[in-house]
Amino acid sequence: MATELDLTIERHAESAFAFLERLVNAPSTVGQEQSALEVFAEELDSLDFKVTRLPFPTGQPADSRSGIAPQLPSAAPRYQVLGTTPGNRPLTLLLNGHMDVVPAESPALWTTPPFTASRRDGQMFGRGTGDMKGGFALGVLALRALKDLRPQLFTGIRRLGFLAVIEEECTGNGTLLAGSEHGVTADAVVLLEPTDLGVLLGGVGVLWVELEVTGAAAHAESAHQITNPVELGLRIVSALRDWCAALAETVSDPTLREVPSPYNVNLGTVHAGDWTSSVPAVARLSVRIGFPRSWSPSYAESQVREFIASTTANDVDFAVSPRVTTTGLRAAGYTISPQSELVSALAVAHRDAHGETLHTFTMGSTTDARTYLNDFGVPAACYGAVSHNIHGVDESVELQSIIDGARTLARFLLARFEPVTATE
Repeated sequence: MATELDLTIERHAESAFAFLERLVNAPSTVGQEQSALEVFAEELDSLDFKVTRLPFPTGQPADSRSGIAPQLPSAAPRYQVLGTTPGNRPLTLLLNGHMDVVPAESPALWTTPPFTASRRDGQMFGRGTGDMKGGFALGVLALRALKDLRPQLFTGIRRLGFLAVIEEECTGNGTLLAGSEHGVTADAVVLLEPTDLGVLLGGVGVLWVELEVTGAAAHAESAHQITNPVELGLRIVSALRDWCAALAETVSDPTLREVPSPYNVNLGTVHAGDWTSSVPAVARLSVRIGFPRSWSPSYAESQVREFIASTTANDVDFAVSPRVTTTGLRAAGYTISPQSELVSALAVAHRDAHGETLHTFTMGSTTDARTYLNDFGVPAACYGAVSHNIHGVDESVELQSIIDGARTLARFLLARFEPVTATE
C-alpha cells in the first residue's frame, strides 16, 4: 500500500501545484480573501466535499473572548469556507489553514511579481506560497490520492473537515468565529502551516499596539530645538526591545529553551509628518510585542502600558504621555505536549513515510492552534511544507516538500479513518 500511495501522490502532484498557482494568483490580503476562497471551494467540490460558506461579520469582534475587531474592515460581504465529508456526526478531524496573506511591500524588489505564481529551482514563488497556501496544496494532494485509492475512506461514521479561515495574520478572529459561532471544531485539528515537515508544538503570546507620540510641530530651521515624535517613538521601541530581551532571562519557560529570541519586538509601520521641511506634530508607530506563555493578554497589555508609562514619565522630552492602543492580535501563548496522541500519531505517519524521527519545536510566534487549545480544549498541532522568506521578498515553498508532506498526511488520515466503516 505504501508504494501505491506514494505513486498516486506523485501522479497528482502537478494538479496540486496548479491549484496552488491559482490560489497565489488570487491575491488575498486582509479584506480581499474571497476570490482565493472560491478557488479553494471549487477544489473541495471536486473532492466530493460538502462546501459551506460561513458568514464573517465585518467590523465586529468574533466574540467576547477576542475583543478585537478586524484590522481592516471590508465593505463587501465576507465569509470563510468549510468542506466536510458526508454525515451529521461531529467532526473527527479538522484540517485548518488561513487564506489571508500579508501585503507584498515593494513589488519591484521581487524577482517576479508577488501575486503571480512563478516556478524555478524546484520552488514556487509568490506571496502566500509558503504562508500558507502551500499547506492547502499539501492537504488537497493527500486527499486526492486517498480518494483514488480508498474512495470509501470518508464515508463511515468518522468525519473529516477542511476549513479555510481569514484574519489569522492580524486578529485570529476567523478561527475563533468558526468555532464559537458556527461550531466548527473536531476531536483534533491539524493546521497545515509551514513547519519544514516538523510539528510546531506551540508559540508565545503576541500583542499588537499602536504608539501615538506627540511632539511639537515646527519649521526645520528649528529642528535642533524641537523634540521630534518619530525619534521619541524609536526611543520607546528600543526600550521595549531591551525589556523583552530581559523577559527571556527572567521568565522561565523550558519549551522555549532553543528559541534564541522568543519575545521579539517588531516595529511594523511608522506614520508621521506631511512635509520634509517640517518637524511632525505626531508620530504613530505600530508595534508587535511577544510575551511569555504564562501571561494572559490582559496582563501583558497592563505590563506594556506600565513599562511605557514608567519609561517616559521622567523624561522631559515627553511633554505629552504617549497614547497606547491595542490594534490587532491579542494572542495568548500556547503549547501541546509532544507526547500527546495527536503528535504521536503524526510522528508514526512521518516515520512510515520518510523513515526518520519527526522533529518537534516551539517558536517565538503564534498560530491559530492557540484558539483550539486555549479556547476550545481541542488538541491542535501544525504540520506543513518547507518555506522560505515568509512575510518577505521572494517568498517561496519547496514543491517537493508538498509531496513529502502529503505522504505523511495521507498516512495519518488512513490510520485515523480506515478502521471505522459505515457498517459499524
